Amino acid sequence: MTDFAEGPTHSGVRRILARWNLELEGPSVPILRYGFAVVCVSAALGLALALQYYKFIERSPLFNLAIALTAWYAGVGPAVLAVVLSTACFSYFFAGPVYALYFVTWAVVVASFVAVRRRREREVKRLNQELVKRAAELEASNKELEAFAYSVSHDLRAPLRHVISYAELLQKPASSLFDDRSQRQMKRILEAANRMGNLIDDLLAFSRIGRVETCKTTVDLGQLIREVVAEFEEETSGRNIDWKIGTLPVCHGDCSMLKLVLTNLISNAVKFTRTRTRAEIEIGCADGKNEIEVFVRDNGAGFDMQYADKLFGVFQRLHRSREFEGTGIGLATVQRVIERQGGKVRCEGVLDQGATFYFSLPQV
Repeated sequence: MTDFAEGPTHSGVRRILARWNLELEGPSVPILRYGFAVVCVSAALGLALALQYYKFIERSPLFNLAIALTAWYAGVGPAVLAVVLSTACFSYFFAGPVYALYFVTWAVVVASFVAVRRRREREVKRLNQELVKRAAELEASNKELEAFAYSVSHDLRAPLRHVISYAELLQKPASSLFDDRSQRQMKRILEAANRMGNLIDDLLAFSRIGRVETCKTTVDLGQLIREVVAEFEEETSGRNIDWKIGTLPVCHGDCSMLKLVLTNLISNAVKFTRTRTRAEIEIGCADGKNEIEVFVRDNGAGFDMQYADKLFGVFQRLHRSREFEGTGIGLATVQRVIERQGGKVRCEGVLDQGATFYFSLPQV
């Protein structure tokens, strides 16, 4: 019962002090600020006289507390007034002028310390407010950019479909009328249009990641990877691929988004080992204290580590499209999904020797 009775009282005191703090900081109310100094010193004097009546020796801490409160809530000017009043009261009622000199020195030190501390707190508060404002502006800007990318990608699909459709209609009946050069040019038109369609589809998928609500559950990574690898059976039929899948734990994340991550990484491993007579793709993990790190390793084309930071950018490619097809959005998608899951991505590679991509996830 005592705790319940004290709760409203304490919260009421905090509200009153917060209100005083806001009011006293205003430059247009000096009467309140200096009046607060007088009230604090008067209260300290009253308590000190009461302590003197009951034979208590130490009374200077009360005046020091009054000075500290004034410096904290009212500022430097009222704190100076509190020092002067406290010195006068203390020397008149309780001690001689010699002892009062020590009291003044200590009071000035207390007031200076509190004033500096208060000034720094206000600066930190101002910086925090500015940081929150900048973060809100950045979030709004990102949302606008996502909406713009989604709108542009969606609006581009219709005219692109018309280009592809009319080019195919033109190619079929008129193929006998075209010479070899014209047929090559028509083929390039269709290839470029289809590639543009793939870019738009990937850009739409990338923009949807930021719009879809994350639904975290318990995910069996071993089962999930087996499902993803099974989807590549038709694509990898006839190839000599040595799959090495280690024991993978259970993690906490969005199952559909993690499947998208694994599909992109394994697809890259399958694609970039295409030139190998015997491809090796290894999937495993390493346990950490509070997270697990999954990796996908291959012996494919690899990359130069000086360009590692570019790999996770949108439309960033280190290989020519004639060598390896793609749009350059897959790894950017991987990074965005993993960061939304609370993890990180990184990569290692050696040119013409292979690459390893890692992503971390919170451990269950």
